[in-house]
Amino acid sequence: MHIRRITRRTPIRSRAHTRTMAAALLSAAALLASACSSAGSASTSASTSAGPAQLAALPRSTPSALAPYYDQKLTWRDCGVPGFQCTTMKAPLDYAEPGAGDVRLAVARKKATGKAKPLGSLLVNPGGPGGSAVDYLQQYAGIGYPAEVRARYDMVAVDPRGVARSEPVECLDGPQMDTFTETDVTPDDQQETDRLVAEFKTFAEACGKRSAQLLRHVSTVDSARDMDILRAALGDRKLNYVGASYGTFLGATYAGLFPARVGRMVLDGAMNPSLSARELNLQQTAGFETAFQSFARDCAKRTDCPLGDKGSTPTKVADNLATFFKKLDAHPVPTGDPDGRKLTESLGTTGVIAAMYDQAEWERLRDALRTAMKDNDGAGLLALSDSYYERDADGRYSNLMFANAAVNCLDLPPAFTSPEGVEKALPEFEKASPVFGPNLAWASLNCAYWPVRATGEPRRIEAKGAAPIVVVGTTRDPATPYPWAQSLAGQLSSGRLLTYVGDGHTAYGRGSTCIDSAIDTYLLGGTPPAKGKRCS
Repeated sequence: MHIRRITRRTPIRSRAHTRTMAAALLSAAALLASACSSAGSASTSASTSAGPAQLAALPRSTPSALAPYYDQKLTWRDCGVPGFQCTTMKAPLDYAEPGAGDVRLAVARKKATGKAKPLGSLLVNPGGPGGSAVDYLQQYAGIGYPAEVRARYDMVAVDPRGVARSEPVECLDGPQMDTFTETDVTPDDQQETDRLVAEFKTFAEACGKRSAQLLRHVSTVDSARDMDILRAALGDRKLNYVGASYGTFLGATYAGLFPARVGRMVLDGAMNPSLSARELNLQQTAGFETAFQSFARDCAKRTDCPLGDKGSTPTKVADNLATFFKKLDAHPVPTGDPDGRKLTESLGTTGVIAAMYDQAEWERLRDALRTAMKDNDGAGLLALSDSYYERDADGRYSNLMFANAAVNCLDLPPAFTSPEGVEKALPEFEKASPVFGPNLAWASLNCAYWPVRATGEPRRIEAKGAAPIVVVGTTRDPATPYPWAQSLAGQLSSGRLLTYVGDGHTAYGRGSTCIDSAIDTYLLGGTPPAKGKRCS
């Protein structure tokens, strides 16, 4: 949560659909686990020596001050995208003071297409934090989810507060972001350390200046409470939901706050809300190492592998990549970019990490590495990095990274509070991943300089009384390591773990008939997968 996470959704059924990257990095760590709202409106039980406290449910009755929000009528209009409707929903800026002002949230839907009895709304979220759920709905879920699911549900999405169309958090302009993303995240001396710290401070100060009021009210608890208002405004008695990556934390938080209102809920690529920021970042570092080892084994079998000859060990492949990164650190590679950007070590590392999210990107990564290493052309890796940061050809960035930092830095206290703390932790991070460890450790420093103090803490989420919740974990998931899914399924009183034995980030809609069938059966009929079910 203090370094970005992405939810990469590459439609397997129809690759022509736009690929959605919902979140960013500055490397890649884990994010979440908020417990109390920014105004302290969500209660928690006391912490014990046994571990983090439990996220406590909110009262079932709606406070009178929130009644106008729950009773609002949504006015739907054409979105400009065939088949979709859009509206704007109001929520209180501060749940502790509902009269202090509103936030306006963008909502989109596609009505159920079938004639069979409708099942209500199905809310979807692709992760981030910072990924646009509306884009995800219009570019993938509303047209790429199974026809049977789309026939029975109104497909719905809301951009969380601070994200995309919902009063977005704003920070740096395009050129400033270019400087930020190019900054060396593996400092070799005090001068480079000072520069990295200065960039983190510049980023934080800009967010604080341009989005001062909003920054205190974009926690995951706030967004979960917004989802309950949307549920009521849609006329649904319970919330049906599919969330990926960070979207699993958002969904689990909703379940913890409103367990009696949970309908059919799928949490794919699950987070573990009971971990601290440091633990999340360290375990995610190990997750990327697991994914890279899988890539390295595959690469070594191929004649076009730029990181080793056929039969090279994964260790040799990793050593060759580390050597390449060191060369980039000393001599950035030309890219032909119209803005004059070169491929730095930071951008090159981001490009490699981006490809770890999806096995389908491994060929593209091999090509990009080969042209950078052999032809001195870094365009391919720069393109991967730009897609990760959501930078367009005109040098404009979406607000993905801004919202990502704003939510993460509010949800948990920072992983590290000083460069000295990072330096002490480097051996542990390097052990978790010799290639990515230093980068991810230093990137974990970003929230140390945030202008708003964190309001959340690690919390267990049990959601006692909730209907069955399906938690999906992929065994070699880089961004949300499989043990997180095991932990969340174990925490939830009604959790049911569904395992995908394979590579990549998240599992639903990625080509496993076994996974898709189990989830579709649950969404359509309410029957969760059998205990211990594993798919490949």
